[in-house]
Amino acid sequence: MHAEVCKTLANPKRLEIIYALKEGELSVGELVKRLGISKANVSQHLAVLRQRRVVTARREGVNIYYRISNPKIVKACALMREVLVEQLTEEGKAVKKAKGL
Repeated sequence: MHAEVCKTLANPKRLEIIYALKEGELSVGELVKRLGISKANVSQHLAVLRQRRVVTARREGVNIYYRISNPKIVKACALMREVLVEQLTEEGKAVKKAKGL
């Protein structure tokens, strides 16, 4: 299960969706505007995220609103981003040191 969730989160557009939803729920139309991709593409990604229970949905009239199912998902993504930034910072320092800067 862990590996499947990680594979789900490995897509850049899905990560954008997660970060767009971190402040609260949004409709598909609002996600389309924020991400600049087609409604069909957003819907495909949301279907994968729903299947893995990363997001949940509710219907209000003709609109479907999505939200993160557990705030720890956003925290996990943010933590991984921090690790990557630290790695890039360390690599930059090593390159500068190697060049004698």
